[in-house]
Amino acid sequence: MAVKVILEVQAKPGTGDELVALFRSILPETRAYEGCTGADALQNSDDSDNVAVVETWDSREHYEKYLAWQRDRGTSDRLKEALAEPPSIRHFNVADA
Repeated sequence: MAVKVILEVQAKPGTGDELVALFRSILPETRAYEGCTGADALQNSDDSDNVAVVETWDSREHYEKYLAWQRDRGTSDRLKEALAEPPSIRHFNVADA
């Protein structure tokens, strides 16, 4: 079953554009990873330090495998260094409504 993953992060004050640049460097590999069918970064128009990434995966298992790969590569640590607070990661099953 397809899943949507929403990662919402708050950059350190005044560094939202730098965080978007980090995602710009990461997301091409994300989109190419097995099971990913889409990934977009969204920058809040009212708070440029607030960024969300919306990803679509064939299954939660595909996403979990990808997340472990990113952790092993140190990408998660790079992201954490840029954040003012811990990220929010939410998983949604795609409902046929």
